[in-house]
Amino acid sequence: MALLQANKDLISMGMKEFSVLLNQQVFNYPLITEEDMVIVVDDWVNIYINYYRKRLTGEKQEQDRALQKLRQELKTLANPFLAKYKAFLKSCEGSSDCDNPEDHSNSEL
Repeated sequence: MALLQANKDLISMGMKEFSVLLNQQVFNYPLITEEDMVIVVDDWVNIYINYYRKRLTGEKQEQDRALQKLRQELKTLANPFLAKYKAFLKSCEGSSDCDNPEDHSNSEL
């Protein structure tokens, strides 16, 4: 069964907003571990889910399907961000360039 158009529109809006959030992130010092970044991103996903939960329309089953779809889409958007963060951390291993926060204070994703 297809999602209601209003819910599709909300999912699309949530995805766009989440993409903006991810694209605005700057790797600041002190760096956090990859595992901690996964927790942060999961927290962001949960914030978006809780925000949009209140705005969905239709019966409970429809809302549950829309929330599941939104969660899936946000996680999909988060994967490249997490991969970039992992690569950034890996590039810092054994590198003196990553020892000085001023050198990377403007490093964006």
